[in-house]
Amino acid sequence: MKKIVEYRKLLNVEKTAELKDLKTIYRNAMKESHPDKFVGDEAGLKAAEEKSKTIIEAYHFLVSIHPDTIKLNLPEYTETISTCSITDFKFVEGRLIIDFSNGSVYEYISVPKATYVKMVNADSPARFAKRHILNAFTWRKKTNQE
Repeated sequence: MKKIVEYRKLLNVEKTAELKDLKTIYRNAMKESHPDKFVGDEAGLKAAEEKSKTIIEAYHFLVSIHPDTIKLNLPEYTETISTCSITDFKFVEGRLIIDFSNGSVYEYISVPKATYVKMVNADSPARFAKRHILNAFTWRKKTNQE
């Protein structure tokens, strides 16, 4: 959740922002801090490159968890969690990353460490995940670039 709040604050967007609004805000933010504006200014260029990377990451993250994106990806997600087995999982900074047998990888955001520990210690981590995680937490599909 902390990551979501930070990204929304960085782009100055509300929780209820539409996808088209996110895109406009993203484009305007990139115009302001695009590295091409800092030719000849090494310090400004370096700062602009870092800020641009952060803005791009924030935009892609917020788009991936937007309700419209979730709704669009829901049939594929439902198919994956109902027919595929879990092949691997790991916990990274409040995010649970689960690999499925069809090659899909989903990230579950704001999973408490205690829930992850219960999953690890369960007789069947996959059954625990299906009952307590897969439909209870905000999720997004991870891509190969992430």
